[in-house]
Amino acid sequence: MTIREIISYLESVAPPSYQEAYDNAGLILGHPETIIESALLTLDVTEAVIDEAIETGCKLIIAHHPILFKGIKRINGHTYVERCIIKAIKNDIAIYAAHTNLDSVQGGVNSKICEKIGLTNLAILSPAKEQLVKLVTFVPEGHLEKVRESLFSIGAGAIGKYNNSSFTGEGIGTFLAGADSNPFVGEIGEIHFEKESRIEIILPKYLKNSAIDALLESHPYEEVSYDIYPLENSLQDVGSGMIGELAGAEQEIDFLQRIIQIFGSKSIKHTYLLGKPIRKVAVCGGSGSFLLPHAIAAKADIFITADMKYHDFFDAEEKIVIADIGHYESEQFTKELFYEILIKKFPNFALRLSEVKTNPVLYLCEQ
Repeated sequence: MTIREIISYLESVAPPSYQEAYDNAGLILGHPETIIESALLTLDVTEAVIDEAIETGCKLIIAHHPILFKGIKRINGHTYVERCIIKAIKNDIAIYAAHTNLDSVQGGVNSKICEKIGLTNLAILSPAKEQLVKLVTFVPEGHLEKVRESLFSIGAGAIGKYNNSSFTGEGIGTFLAGADSNPFVGEIGEIHFEKESRIEIILPKYLKNSAIDALLESHPYEEVSYDIYPLENSLQDVGSGMIGELAGAEQEIDFLQRIIQIFGSKSIKHTYLLGKPIRKVAVCGGSGSFLLPHAIAAKADIFITADMKYHDFFDAEEKIVIADIGHYESEQFTKELFYEILIKKFPNFALRLSEVKTNPVLYLCEQ
């Protein structure tokens, strides 16, 4: 199997266009046409993980965190990043990362966190904006269904829990075929009037090129008229963080103790408890302080995340409990997520969960 086959499927689940502007998800090292027999799944890429890939014969590492995040000007082995790159290249190991794009989708990192906690009625905490476009085109009589079905087949027309959504209106199109044209209807040099259907269909903008290809392939006209409009609508199934509900209310301290057990946290930094049951839970794997206002607005009882700064805790203002469980702890199950995604598509491909604990943070507890 080629690396391209693996990453093409991963990117159909978590499109690269959903990553944040600062991110560096994608194939970081290696050639997409390289044939591989196995892949190592990890949260982080470290020297120990590279060694594990060498020892197990894995020629592809699939990680959550990109090993190259900031620009580097030299690769001479002075940092762990440089040493990882050197060792990976010497041993023909490719590295791929699915980071904030995997955070942003239903069924992604935050969905896995919610699953571990046991939350239901899940929704994106902060839905993504500027990710939708509307395609409008005009089709002659007798060809409406073919064109519409071709657009549905690539994923256009999905709105929330509904698929194959579109709008159709009727009208008259006009055109004058030029001397070198080959018109589907009408005569060269004569103005032509044709009954046409106007199709309007919404799609994620990452599908735009696929939609145009499908349209041009299925449309009978030599020159196809279409418009694409950017939309300000939020994409409800894509965005930052998630929120869900517990099957039954839990006391704050009992819930936090359960979180410690689930995520193996050595400690949890949290705000003052509010003395009320936990029912609605907001989560964000990794650094989630930017989502605190959204968690409060959604009336969550507690916000589970990581990397909260000292002054962030003041912003709870006794409206919500903040629980910082640790960056590694919150995202550690991502390698399980990679496995679950890939094994369904490639049941006979060798996938290996890294046994290296990459957490760089240790805790010294008072004796």
